[in-house]
Amino acid sequence: MIGRLSGALLEKHPPWVVIDVHGVGYELEASMNTLVALPALGEKVSLYTHLTIRDDAHLLYGFAREHERALFRALIKVNGVGPKLALAILSGMDEDAFMRCVRDDDSKALTKLPGVGKKTAERLIIEMRDRFPEWDAAHAPLALEAANGQPAPRNSLADAEAALVSLGYKLTEAAKMLADIDPRQSTEALIKAALTRRMGG
Repeated sequence: MIGRLSGALLEKHPPWVVIDVHGVGYELEASMNTLVALPALGEKVSLYTHLTIRDDAHLLYGFAREHERALFRALIKVNGVGPKLALAILSGMDEDAFMRCVRDDDSKALTKLPGVGKKTAERLIIEMRDRFPEWDAAHAPLALEAANGQPAPRNSLADAEAALVSLGYKLTEAAKMLADIDPRQSTEALIKAALTRRMGG
């Protein structure tokens, strides 16, 4: 089992990243909360990982924090929740926000996430109460890096739209979420702004 990778950040195409570890490029899929916390290309990065082995593929998932990986592993044990939906949940809200939804029986907030209907939200709340990982009370929220204000490549908006679609949002819905958001931001900043708008709406 591959539990953690440390190396240079080689590529970043949300939701995918590639980390160069001594000449070997590991491709990982990550949540948007992890992606926005990543350093610039070429810089050193260390991610906690989870490996899923299927008949047709070996899939590696990356997480900025161990708490996020613990929640991912708990989520995929819930009936009807696979890695794709678990990443969509972690992209729409961080661990602390999800914990509050479970504790407060807030199924309405969960239904704002792609792929989470009313029944799935209720199942998540019921099952996660028993499976919820132990959380450190002093655990601080994931620090999100602000956009640097530099004009991003022209395809940032298209990349952000594609990333939202990969999370389960429809193309028209993704376009609406990104409407009126400053397109000069990085892809990660655009995605985060769109998700924040969606959850706030």
